[in-house]
Amino acid sequence: MQRITNASERRLAASPSRLRVLLGPQRGLEVTLPAAGLLVGADPTAGLALQDGAVSGRHCTIVPGEHGFTVADLGSRNGTWLEDVALTRATVPVGTILRVGGTLLQLLPAEETLAIPPSAAPAFGELVGASVAMRQVYALLERASASDATVLLGGESGTGKELAARAIHAASPRRDGPFVVFDCGAASDNLIESDLFGHVRGAFTGASTDRVGAFAAAHQGTLLLDEIGDLPLQLQTRLLRLLESGEVTPLGGRRSERYDVRILAATHRDLWREAEEGRFRADLYYRLAVVEVELPALRRRRDDVPVLVRRFLARGPLADAELAGPNLERLMAHAWPGNVRELRNVIARAVALRPPGAGFAELPILLGPARRDAAGAVDPVPVADRPYHDAKAELLERFERSYLTDLLSRQAGNLSQAARQAGVERKYLYRLLDKHGLGRGRSAPGPGEVDDD
Repeated sequence: MQRITNASERRLAASPSRLRVLLGPQRGLEVTLPAAGLLVGADPTAGLALQDGAVSGRHCTIVPGEHGFTVADLGSRNGTWLEDVALTRATVPVGTILRVGGTLLQLLPAEETLAIPPSAAPAFGELVGASVAMRQVYALLERASASDATVLLGGESGTGKELAARAIHAASPRRDGPFVVFDCGAASDNLIESDLFGHVRGAFTGASTDRVGAFAAAHQGTLLLDEIGDLPLQLQTRLLRLLESGEVTPLGGRRSERYDVRILAATHRDLWREAEEGRFRADLYYRLAVVEVELPALRRRRDDVPVLVRRFLARGPLADAELAGPNLERLMAHAWPGNVRELRNVIARAVALRPPGAGFAELPILLGPARRDAAGAVDPVPVADRPYHDAKAELLERFERSYLTDLLSRQAGNLSQAARQAGVERKYLYRLLDKHGLGRGRSAPGPGEVDDD
């Protein structure tokens, strides 16, 4: 499995080789699996000795391999379970969560990093901006486009995830095939399975004819699963099986069909965190995140604002207008909670309300002011003046950044102490700090503390 992120890192897993305790007396413990495998049990001599009274002394073995993990139960009294299935001996994929006694174990890949230099291009498809953050994204997308690898596109609402997906398709060998977008968040609960996989006549009340699903429509092309984080858990299971087998069985059908489809997925959610908290299948996350690219928020690439404004003005009367003055300064200073989509709407509104003959400097730039309380603090109460997901993402963004800033201040920048105070693993804290551009500076480790970064 390969995971690539726009932190200029390529994570390569030659073989799955980590094991993490998700639930149980030793929650948070993570061990490396040697090539020969690991004995799991309550016996103190076991490679992973679990302090769980429901675990047998020699409970099971886990061996990493080329195609996943080989799990063998050793006649334990309570069994080794994968969801509702008791395993005797089986090979399971990366991301699988096993239950032994009252402990949940997640099987994870080893990770290494390799720097990827930013692209020299100022754009990729309809994505524009020459900032380093965007050129790092272009470098990843350029490489990913040439293959059939599954790509997971992350980022806040309005950052251009669908544009990135279209650009990947346009630069790929499948460019002459269909590009199909399936919105997992917009489909109705009772029809989503039919919309995705199709159905045959009579499959349910009202199914008077056969229907082609999104997978069939994308045959020999690309399918974008937009807002994949909103897909119901029961359909995540079926989607995983489809991705592994390449075959689709329409709802109510008896025969499966094989389609040649490249899968792209997009979400504004942190699927890693969703998987850790049980709201998204970890094995599906690893299957989708072969290449993982995070689209940066506009406030983290403000130098691209003039380029984007020029793009939005290109087809109107101000295509050649000089971009300078207070209007540009206001646009550069704005926080852009709605990202590029918000900027596009601001410019479109300004042009629509433009006085006759007015230039860029005279455009009525109307920005959404930050709502503040009497003390001057940003009002944390959301207002329904935008889509639900956008409002929720903005509120969460503000909370995370404020919390992390105060947390680092209270702990004098010591990340080990900060992680303990917050009740999260240091690796997860690092991800949050990187996400908000707060860096990893810290004081020296305290007494008895090991800095194993």
